[in-house]
Amino acid sequence: MTYVKFPENFIWGVATAAAQVEGAAFEDGRGPSIWDMFSRIPGKIKNGDIPDVTCDEYHRYEEDVRLMKELGVKSYRFSFSWSRILPDGTGKVNQAGLDYYRRLLACLKENGIMANATMYHWDLPYALQIQGGFGNRKIVEWFKNYARILFDNFGEDVDIWVTVNEPIATFIGYADGIMAPGLADEKYARQCIHNLLVCHGEVVKMFRERNYKHSKIGIVVDIWHHYAERPGNPDDEKMAFTNNEFRGYGMFLNPLFLGCYTEELMEYMKAHDMVPHMEAGDLETICRKMDFYGLNFYNGLFDNADKVIQTEEGEHAGGNVQARPVYYEEALYHVLHMLIDKYHLDIPVYITENGYACSEETAEDGRINDQYRIQYLKNVLGWLHKAMEDGIQVKGYWLWSLIDNFEWSAGFSLKYGLCHTDFETLKRTPKESYYWYQNVIRNNGF
Repeated sequence: MTYVKFPENFIWGVATAAAQVEGAAFEDGRGPSIWDMFSRIPGKIKNGDIPDVTCDEYHRYEEDVRLMKELGVKSYRFSFSWSRILPDGTGKVNQAGLDYYRRLLACLKENGIMANATMYHWDLPYALQIQGGFGNRKIVEWFKNYARILFDNFGEDVDIWVTVNEPIATFIGYADGIMAPGLADEKYARQCIHNLLVCHGEVVKMFRERNYKHSKIGIVVDIWHHYAERPGNPDDEKMAFTNNEFRGYGMFLNPLFLGCYTEELMEYMKAHDMVPHMEAGDLETICRKMDFYGLNFYNGLFDNADKVIQTEEGEHAGGNVQARPVYYEEALYHVLHMLIDKYHLDIPVYITENGYACSEETAEDGRINDQYRIQYLKNVLGWLHKAMEDGIQVKGYWLWSLIDNFEWSAGFSLKYGLCHTDFETLKRTPKESYYWYQNVIRNNGF
């Protein structure tokens, strides 16, 4: 048996997001987000679930920080709710929202837990959406104003700043209608993505101007690398290429790290009359140097053109690509090498999300057995360690998630938590994976 040992300064963490755990959706002056509204459209969320209360971390953050402290994590990744701080997206600041995050940050600091905070994790204020959302170029100024408020109030109280989490969700929400805000206009979605990336670059510039000594800034882009299920099959190869480059990580990583959209993507957008409006200097703004790259990894996917119709039917029925039954953890190793070889990445990588939704069994003594999750995590961390042995600079790992929560269009049906959440009583109960991860952190390996 091989013992996997991580560097002494490796950061172990857990992750959540505001819309998924906070609840208190309409308390203390918070305005509605696009997910509050989208979840009320019949048929959009599995079982008709809504995130109004979810895990109620807004009132129970101290309990969750205690769980983190006992777990032994060095860092907590969470997100700010834009509409809790600016109910209308712009204009008057909601002091109660700022006070909540100030209390949370103080509690983390008291317990020796570093803050890894995301500015935008999919929950755009609805007041901005009805003005065009990310498709309106004014979003750049709206986002800068929001970021300025965050920096002014929290600055170096946040150790790791993330501008945007997984921009693919914004693309899907505008292009495919299966996530918030629920539109289906790919041309508009292409404009939204370009504007979102400009927002990111402008905020990196703002961050640099403040000369923080101890804080870092970056972006999080998830990579679900698609492989041709039948290598050499032209239909499968084309499908995998399209999913990677036109509808996946390629449309973000190329402008972020190489300062351009690929020729293939530009040709595709021209052919379909969906080239976004770009202003002079946009691409230079987008590819501003960051301190780290946040990689969310869950799985590698295999594309079979003959099966695509079945997959689409499953997703439109309320499924979630994270629930695919076959897992290919080795993809993480390939992805990390691709970041160096293809995108010439020369900054540290953080694994900002990784987790597994699996079936669980509760024993007579109350223990929640989730061995499938433990095995998956072992496999992922094993491949991560192998990539690090190759010299790839990965500095931390945040497990998704601390607690079962609102998993977007899958509602409460998918269980990613190290702790079980009873959504009636809101009681948190650690699972076997919680204790396994506790030992990993304690021993800095397994």
